[in-house]
Amino acid sequence: MEFAGKTAVITGGATGIGLALAEQMGKAGARIILFEPRENRLEQAANNLAGKDIDVQYQVGDVTKPEDMEALADFAWVKNQRADILVNNAGVSGGRKSVIDMDMDEARQLYEVNFWGVWNGISTFAKRFRDDGQPSAIYTTASENSLFNALPQTGGAYVSSKHAVLGLMDVLRREAPDNIELGVIIPGWVKSELSELQAEEAMEADAFAAIIFKQMQDGAYYLVSHPYNVVRMEERWAEVYAAFEKYAPRHEGDDIADVQLWVERMRAAQKKS
Repeated sequence: MEFAGKTAVITGGATGIGLALAEQMGKAGARIILFEPRENRLEQAANNLAGKDIDVQYQVGDVTKPEDMEALADFAWVKNQRADILVNNAGVSGGRKSVIDMDMDEARQLYEVNFWGVWNGISTFAKRFRDDGQPSAIYTTASENSLFNALPQTGGAYVSSKHAVLGLMDVLRREAPDNIELGVIIPGWVKSELSELQAEEAMEADAFAAIIFKQMQDGAYYLVSHPYNVVRMEERWAEVYAAFEKYAPRHEGDDIADVQLWVERMRAAQKKS
């Protein structure tokens, strides 16, 4: 993705990863629109970026409200003729309780931001991107917790919400028209207000954003940062592969029940008829 002269809308953009990505994009020549519910934090962030000669505006609103996302898109189209880039970055943590003891209302509220807020952004902006056919991009912040459980216990609502985001983006990448570039941002342990674990070992948000931004420029889909994540991924998949090897090993003709291959066969048959 080329960022110079483009408008980038960043939800949850007033702090942490969102603000750090805004600075990276802004320094590359993008016009920035920040979005979140706290106007005082938006003002602080906008002043910070403007002091670095970045073209920045902001809109107050809530990703869980579709009408606020529509107002955000309208704002971008009125102020800058259109938005070119959406960064679905807004998220919350919390709910560090066992799955058994977690309050369901609290869990649903977390999903409203982390999952439905992402879907609201995609629904609002992707329709406009699709309809005008111009080069566009949607990036969504998932987490290392979309690939495995970073903490041995607790956090069922947060971890599952990030797994859901990964699944949503995986489907979107197969459905979206060619003019919409997609990327899923997978932070490891990064210092931010979202993280409940604060320590020197966590990566600075600015350092993380610099790593991720280069991958955005390269057009990568998986935008990654923390190499040790591979160890945790291998632990998970080694267990899964072992289960299949023991109880459902590959055999001749086992592809008959593969859904993707079945769909390909049906489509091929329809074309011949």
